[in-house]
Amino acid sequence: MGQFLGNLKVKVVRGSNLAVRDMLTSDPYVVLTLGQQQVYDHDVISADDIMGEAEIDLQPMITATMAFGDSELLANMQIGKWLKTSDNALVKDSIINIVDGKIKQEVLLKLQNVESGEIELELEWMPLDE
Repeated sequence: MGQFLGNLKVKVVRGSNLAVRDMLTSDPYVVLTLGQQQVYDHDVISADDIMGEAEIDLQPMITATMAFGDSELLANMQIGKWLKTSDNALVKDSIINIVDGKIKQEVLLKLQNVESGEIELELEWMPLDE
Protein backbone atom coordinates (compact mmCIF):
# COMPACT_ATOMS: atom_id res chain seq x y z
CA MET A 1 0.00 0.00 0.00
CA GLY A 2 1.29 3.47 -0.89
CA GLN A 3 1.95 6.34 1.45
CA PHE A 4 -1.06 8.56 2.23
CA LEU A 5 -0.32 12.22 1.51
CA GLY A 6 -3.71 13.67 2.33
CA ASN A 7 -7.46 13.52 1.87
CA LEU A 8 -9.18 14.37 -1.39
CA LYS A 9 -12.75 15.67 -1.44
CA VAL A 10 -14.47 15.60 -4.84
CA LYS A 11 -17.68 17.49 -5.57
CA VAL A 12 -19.44 16.73 -8.84
CA VAL A 13 -20.73 20.15 -9.88
CA ARG A 14 -22.46 19.16 -13.13
CA GLY A 15 -22.40 17.09 -16.26
CA SER A 16 -23.29 18.79 -19.53
CA ASN A 17 -24.00 17.71 -23.09
CA LEU A 18 -23.99 14.09 -21.90
CA ALA A 19 -24.55 11.28 -24.37
CA VAL A 20 -28.16 10.07 -24.47
CA ARG A 21 -28.41 6.42 -23.45
CA ASP A 22 -32.05 5.85 -22.43
CA MET A 23 -35.27 6.39 -24.38
CA LEU A 24 -37.16 8.53 -21.86
CA THR A 25 -34.73 9.61 -19.16
CA SER A 26 -31.11 9.15 -18.26
CA ASP A 27 -29.70 8.32 -14.85
CA PRO A 28 -26.07 9.41 -15.14
CA TYR A 29 -23.70 8.71 -12.28
CA VAL A 30 -20.01 9.10 -11.54
CA VAL A 31 -17.48 6.45 -10.55
CA LEU A 32 -14.38 7.83 -8.80
CA THR A 33 -11.31 5.60 -8.67
CA LEU A 34 -8.06 6.33 -6.83
CA GLY A 35 -5.66 3.41 -6.87
CA GLN A 36 -7.71 0.45 -5.66
CA GLN A 37 -10.38 2.61 -3.97
CA GLN A 38 -13.66 3.22 -5.77
CA VAL A 39 -16.72 5.28 -4.87
CA TYR A 40 -19.85 5.31 -6.99
CA ASP A 41 -23.62 5.66 -7.12
CA HIS A 42 -25.00 2.25 -8.09
CA ASP A 43 -28.03 2.08 -10.39
CA VAL A 44 -30.30 -0.76 -9.23
CA ILE A 45 -33.16 -0.12 -11.66
CA SER A 46 -31.45 -0.62 -15.01
CA ALA A 47 -28.15 -1.75 -16.46
CA ASP A 48 -25.35 0.79 -16.35
CA ASP A 49 -24.71 2.71 -19.54
CA ILE A 50 -21.19 3.89 -20.36
CA MET A 51 -21.35 7.67 -20.60
CA GLY A 52 -17.65 8.43 -20.94
CA GLU A 53 -14.57 8.63 -18.77
CA ALA A 54 -11.85 11.12 -17.88
CA GLU A 55 -8.65 11.07 -15.86
CA ILE A 56 -7.45 13.73 -13.45
CA ASP A 57 -3.78 14.31 -12.70
CA LEU A 58 -3.55 15.11 -8.98
CA GLN A 59 0.19 15.80 -9.10
CA PRO A 60 -0.10 19.54 -9.94
CA MET A 61 -2.34 20.07 -6.91
CA ILE A 62 -0.14 18.04 -4.57
CA THR A 63 3.06 19.71 -5.82
CA ALA A 64 1.58 23.21 -5.44
CA THR A 65 0.39 22.36 -1.94
CA MET A 66 3.79 21.09 -0.85
CA ALA A 67 5.55 24.14 -2.32
CA PHE A 68 3.44 26.64 -0.37
CA GLY A 69 3.20 24.86 2.98
CA ASP A 70 0.37 25.42 5.44
CA SER A 71 -2.55 26.81 3.43
CA GLU A 72 -4.35 27.97 6.58
CA LEU A 73 -1.63 30.60 7.10
CA LEU A 74 -1.94 32.05 3.59
CA ALA A 75 -4.39 34.52 2.08
CA ASN A 76 -6.64 33.60 -0.83
CA MET A 77 -4.38 33.22 -3.84
CA GLN A 78 -3.52 31.14 -6.89
CA ILE A 79 -0.79 28.61 -6.14
CA GLY A 80 -0.70 26.50 -9.28
CA LYS A 81 -2.21 25.50 -12.59
CA TRP A 82 -2.84 22.26 -14.50
CA LEU A 83 -2.47 23.13 -18.18
CA LYS A 84 -4.74 21.90 -20.95
CA THR A 85 -2.78 19.81 -23.46
CA SER A 86 -3.56 17.27 -26.17
CA ASP A 87 -2.55 14.56 -23.66
CA ASN A 88 -5.28 15.31 -21.11
CA ALA A 89 -9.06 15.75 -21.07
CA LEU A 90 -9.11 19.35 -19.81
CA VAL A 91 -11.49 21.70 -21.61
CA LYS A 92 -9.51 24.67 -20.24
CA ASP A 93 -6.59 25.25 -17.87
CA SER A 94 -7.42 24.31 -14.29
CA ILE A 95 -6.38 26.80 -11.61
CA ILE A 96 -5.29 25.66 -8.13
CA ASN A 97 -6.24 28.17 -5.43
CA ILE A 98 -6.16 28.68 -1.71
CA VAL A 99 -9.69 29.73 -0.71
CA ASP A 100 -10.40 30.43 2.95
CA GLY A 101 -7.44 28.30 4.00
CA LYS A 102 -8.45 25.36 1.78
CA ILE A 103 -6.70 24.12 -1.36
CA LYS A 104 -9.26 23.95 -4.17
CA GLN A 105 -9.21 23.23 -7.86
CA GLU A 106 -12.06 23.52 -10.35
CA VAL A 107 -11.74 21.04 -13.21
CA LEU A 108 -13.74 20.93 -16.46
CA LEU A 109 -13.13 17.70 -18.38
CA LYS A 110 -14.24 16.44 -21.78
CA LEU A 111 -15.48 12.88 -21.42
CA GLN A 112 -13.45 10.34 -23.41
CA ASN A 113 -14.60 7.24 -25.33
CA VAL A 114 -18.05 8.71 -25.93
CA GLU A 115 -19.54 11.00 -28.58
CA SER A 116 -20.14 13.99 -26.27
CA GLY A 117 -20.14 15.21 -22.72
CA GLU A 118 -18.28 17.24 -20.15
CA ILE A 119 -18.05 16.96 -16.38
CA GLU A 120 -17.24 19.76 -13.95
CA LEU A 121 -15.63 18.84 -10.64
CA GLU A 122 -14.43 20.76 -7.61
CA LEU A 123 -11.47 19.18 -5.84
CA GLU A 124 -10.37 19.99 -2.32
CA TRP A 125 -7.03 18.69 -1.04
CA MET A 126 -6.34 18.36 2.69
CA PRO A 127 -2.73 17.37 3.39
CA LEU A 128 -2.14 15.12 6.38
CA ASP A 129 -0.32 16.72 9.29
CA GLU A 130 3.25 15.48 9.56
